[in-house]
Amino acid sequence: MSVELKKTIATLAARVDKLEAAQAVAARTTAPVESLEAEKYWVVHGLAKSKQKGGEVLYAGQVKTPTGEHYSWQRHAGVNDLFKQDWASLDVVIAALGHPVRLRLLKSILDGNVTKAALEKLDGIGTTGQLYHHLKSLEEGGWVRTLQRGTYGVPGERIVPLLAILMAAQG
Repeated sequence: MSVELKKTIATLAARVDKLEAAQAVAARTTAPVESLEAEKYWVVHGLAKSKQKGGEVLYAGQVKTPTGEHYSWQRHAGVNDLFKQDWASLDVVIAALGHPVRLRLLKSILDGNVTKAALEKLDGIGTTGQLYHHLKSLEEGGWVRTLQRGTYGVPGERIVPLLAILMAAQG
């Protein structure tokens, strides 16, 4: 057997192992609440006691940002209410996060680079006009606020939701 074929088989075997592991995790996390470990899935066990028909969705967090600010946030909604909403109305909020430059800007602002001058120095941001375009999209989506002329910040009430979205995007 050739070296190339051995490498291909090893790569495929590793991918199959990864898929099987993900399937095993999915099977555990989509199981009935009673079969889930109470210590590990304490939030799910708490939600199971909810009076909401159809269930509930929750996200929460306790955050200390790289600049030392502290935020605590929790939000929950009934599943039936979420399914009744017009999801298309959230397009501006979600689309604002859908560009790598905007995600870099958000991270940089949270890291303490809050001035236009500091943001312009980031690699790959583009022209000043492009920077303003991305900042405007983030502002329209509610992810960034102008604090004073040329200074930006991520609203405190958006930090935990942003981190929850990033965590959810990882699968």
